[in-house]
Amino acid sequence: MEFLQRLRNRASVRDYQRTPIPEEDVLAMLEAAQRAPTDATAQLYSILRIKDRALRAELARLAGGQKHIEDAAEFFVLLADVHRLEKLLEFRGESMGRWPRTALHFAIVDAVLAGANLATMAETLGYGICWIGGLLNRPLEVADLLNLPPGVLPVAGLTVGVPKERPNPRPRLPQSLVVHTDRYQDYARDALGLAYEAMAPISRSGDWLKILKHYFAKGGVMEARDARYGQLVARQGFSPDFPAASAASIEARGLPAASLGDAIEALLERGWRGALFQNEGEGQHVVWIEKEDQAHRGEGAAPGEALAAALEAAYPDAH
Repeated sequence: MEFLQRLRNRASVRDYQRTPIPEEDVLAMLEAAQRAPTDATAQLYSILRIKDRALRAELARLAGGQKHIEDAAEFFVLLADVHRLEKLLEFRGESMGRWPRTALHFAIVDAVLAGANLATMAETLGYGICWIGGLLNRPLEVADLLNLPPGVLPVAGLTVGVPKERPNPRPRLPQSLVVHTDRYQDYARDALGLAYEAMAPISRSGDWLKILKHYFAKGGVMEARDARYGQLVARQGFSPDFPAASAASIEARGLPAASLGDAIEALLERGWRGALFQNEGEGQHVVWIEKEDQAHRGEGAAPGEALAAALEAAYPDAH
C-alpha cells in the first residue's frame, strides 16, 4: 500500500535543478527498463540516452520549446524498434516477414512498457520525471536528427532529474469510467458529466473541455500531428500500403503520403487525371498514371511500390 500511496502523490516534473544523477542510478533505471514485459521475447524497442547538450536543445525546439528537456539531468527517447529484429533474423539466415501493422503495435507497447519501468525506477530513487509527447510535433525532423533507420520510430521522450519543487498530483477520471467488467459499456450522459466534474481542477478555468478541444477536437493539435506522423510511419516501413523505400521515394517527389489513398489524392491535386492499377499475377503489380498527353508506368511487388516507380518516371529528379 505504501507504493500505491506514492503513485497517488506522483506528478510530472517540469522544473529541475541542474544536478547530475550518479551513474549507478542511471544504470539502475536502464536495467529496470530492460526488465519490462515483452511479447514473444522480441524486445521491440530501443532507448536513446541524449547526452549532447546541443542535440537536446534542438530536440527541445522540435518538441515546442520545452525547456525541461534541456534542464533535466537526463533525457531519454523511447523508440519502437523492429530494425534490430530484422538484423538478428538476417544474422542467422532468415528474412523478416511482412507484418507492419502488428509490428507497429507491439513495438510501441514494448517501448512504453520499458519507459514506464524506467520512469517508475527513477521516481522510486527520488527523482522527478516527465513524459514528452511533443516529439511527435515534428516526427520526421526528429527521426532525421536521431539518424533513425527504417523500422524505428520515436514514441516519446522522458526527462529525469532532481526536482526544484514537487507539483501537486493531477486529477484522474473516476474508476467507474475507466474500468469495465466483462464487456465494454458505453457512457450515459450523467457519467460523462461526472468526468468533467472530476477533471475540472486540471484547468485554471475549471473546464477540462478547453484542454480536450485544444488537443483532440477538429482543428486541434492531434490533427496536425497525425499527418506528419503518418508520413513517418510510412517512410519507416510500418505502412501496409508502402514498402519504406517507396514511401521515401514518393515523399522526395513532393507527394508525402501516409497511405496509398493519400498518394492518389496528392496526384489528383497535381492535375493527374488518374491512376490505373493492375495485378499482373505472381506478386507483380503495374500502375499507369496519366496527365493530359503524359503517361508513366511503374512496376512493383506491391501497389505502393508500383506507384512509386511510376512517380519516379514522371519526376526523375527528386525535390
